[in-house]
Amino acid sequence: MNAVIIAVVLMLGLSLLRINVVIALTVSAIVAGVSAGLPLPDTIKAFEKGLGGGATIALGYAMLGAFAVALSRSGITIWLAHSIISKLGHEPTAKQSAVVEALMLFALLIMAVMSQNVIPVHIAFIPILVPPLLRIMSSFQLDRRLVACVLTFGLVTPYMLLPIGFGSIFLNDILLANLTNNGLEANANMVMPAMALPALGMVCGLLVAIFISYRKPRVYASTDIHEDKLVLPSFKQRMIALASIVITLVVQLYTGSIILGALAGVAVFTLTGLVKWNETHDVFYGGLKLMAMIGFIMIAASGFAEVVKATGHVDTLVAGLTEQFAGNQAVAAFAMLVVGLLITMGIGSSFSTIPIIATLYVPLCIGLEFSVPATIALVGTAAALGDAGSPASDSTLGPTSGLNADGQHDHIWDTVVPTFVHYNLPLMAAGWLAAISL
Repeated sequence: MNAVIIAVVLMLGLSLLRINVVIALTVSAIVAGVSAGLPLPDTIKAFEKGLGGGATIALGYAMLGAFAVALSRSGITIWLAHSIISKLGHEPTAKQSAVVEALMLFALLIMAVMSQNVIPVHIAFIPILVPPLLRIMSSFQLDRRLVACVLTFGLVTPYMLLPIGFGSIFLNDILLANLTNNGLEANANMVMPAMALPALGMVCGLLVAIFISYRKPRVYASTDIHEDKLVLPSFKQRMIALASIVITLVVQLYTGSIILGALAGVAVFTLTGLVKWNETHDVFYGGLKLMAMIGFIMIAASGFAEVVKATGHVDTLVAGLTEQFAGNQAVAAFAMLVVGLLITMGIGSSFSTIPIIATLYVPLCIGLEFSVPATIALVGTAAALGDAGSPASDSTLGPTSGLNADGQHDHIWDTVVPTFVHYNLPLMAAGWLAAISL
């Protein structure tokens, strides 16, 4: 059996059994290499080589965690919760609660969308913005699985459809470039219309999550991270906290570094005295506790991806499954989407999937006489499949980093499984429909 299939199925199975994702990725990577015929020392060497690829991201997450802890200690988190709850009264009506929930979900959705294009900070805003809202979510018994679906939708759908920010990188610099390099006569004006139907599948999944799957209340303990440190801040303290957020975003956008952005934010707190110099160790330690697991998952995922590539079985999988159904457009399109799902679920990056599959998909699509828009939709959807729903994707790790700040949100069962069900299934259906109809 193909080593990629073995590795991905094993990794998902272990994760669903609540085995730590880092362990699941490591074990699956070793199994992938050995099952592909790589000597164990070579497998380990490939895995260790890949670990370095996730180190920068891991350090960035740790720094963001430190900034989130400093922001929480400033008191602005308790002030935000207090301000909203005080306006509602001690016993808010069902209508008031529904309005606040809707506004909160809408605000998170808009911020997630903007994080991909208008203010391209990607997931950096989540550990800053979401933890202060957990107390309110708990008081309203808002199902955090719905919040995870809202955030993941905002992180994935914009780059699939809008050629701005990360969307420009995905659609133009990666998707279009790889399609044309492999012989497809496509141009930039074709990409957005071709990806509109797959994006509509994501919208359908979001609507199902909001209006059907997670309508019922879910009980959480009313806790807050670092509750013993929180006090209602003065106006000056609130302004300093807001200034630190702005400076963090500006530095990150200017330098392109999450690490420097978060460091600048922490520096604002220490220079103004909101966080004392002798407390910085505790702040960074708290940040590590908050975000270290996310960082280690990203590091292990990089090692896993390197081993999968070293096996050479990705090309074998793509060629074997697609050529087997070369006589039937509908079946071939479905097979290519399934392969894309497996690859992206394993390596956790839709951006990295396109160069892997485009080399073989484009000639096959041309041979099967798929139209240019259909080929764009097929390759773009095959790459995006699995970004939502992968244990190692930052589109799922990001929401978990914020929603689990108080330890009440499970990465696999509360983020990965809900986003997989609500997005991969309708995205596959919409991508398949686009491939056979455009």
